[in-house]
Amino acid sequence: MKAKRLAELSVLTAVSLIIFIIELQIPNPFPIPGIKLGLANIITVFAVYRCKPYEVAMIVGVRLILGSVFSGNITALIYSASGAVLCLIGMLLLKNIIDEKHIWIASIFGAVLHNTGQIIAAIIVTQTVQIIAYYPFLLVSGCLAGLFTGLCAQLLLPRIKFLMKD
Repeated sequence: MKAKRLAELSVLTAVSLIIFIIELQIPNPFPIPGIKLGLANIITVFAVYRCKPYEVAMIVGVRLILGSVFSGNITALIYSASGAVLCLIGMLLLKNIIDEKHIWIASIFGAVLHNTGQIIAAIIVTQTVQIIAYYPFLLVSGCLAGLFTGLCAQLLLPRIKFLMKD
């Protein structure tokens, strides 16, 4: 990998990590665990459409690991990683179907897949099927958050498209 490309990916990773850390400072107004905006996913959605799949996986992986270290919540890595893997696979597949003008749709699907991965991890970790009761609330909040992050990425993509060439 060329140094310039490594620097570009590092900047995307750093920006997503900064957004993640800033979002940690925002109090959660919802009493349901796992509900948040997921603003760092703006960078993920952007990267899905501007980078190679392994590059996006590196960005997400580094952000997950460093984010859990910086937040002091290593346990959350299990839930974040399971959601992120499902989301990333789904969005990379949707990239072939959904064009750049409609990436907000891919972001909504990604959010739903992320929530699905989190619920599956929670059921496995806690061995409690009753956690599924959270799923409808996570789906609604995930769709709204996915729409917001997707629209942000939609606005971002044409403005800095020249920076990240395939």
